Amino acid sequence: MLHNPKARTTARLTIGLYLATLVALVITTFYPVQTEGVSVTLMLSIKLIPLLAFAVPVFRGHNRGYIWLSFIVIFYFTRYVVSAWLSEGAIAPMILTVLTFLLFTVAMVHLKVNRPQPVSET
Repeated sequence: MLHNPKARTTARLTIGLYLATLVALVITTFYPVQTEGVSVTLMLSIKLIPLLAFAVPVFRGHNRGYIWLSFIVIFYFTRYVVSAWLSEGAIAPMILTVLTFLLFTVAMVHLKVNRPQPVSET
């Protein structure tokens, strides 16, 4: 539920970053080289299911869903920061680090902007 016009903008940004993160996760499953001997279905499931669980709240703009999404995105961010560090700046982990950082940040800004207005008693 969107409480003001600014929230519409931050919700759209969050949706865009959410989709970009999902696409990047799918692409990195196959690029640069697909891991041999590992089920692609299993790899995609492990990468995507935690984020896909929040698709409905993200697209509907529910604040509680954004809060829980942010908790999950922190794990992705941590994983890709470590991966970028260990790979000495490989492009895929760097892109995912930036995407997850932006997703977390914009989701938090959305929660700040989308707070319900307090009811004044007169």
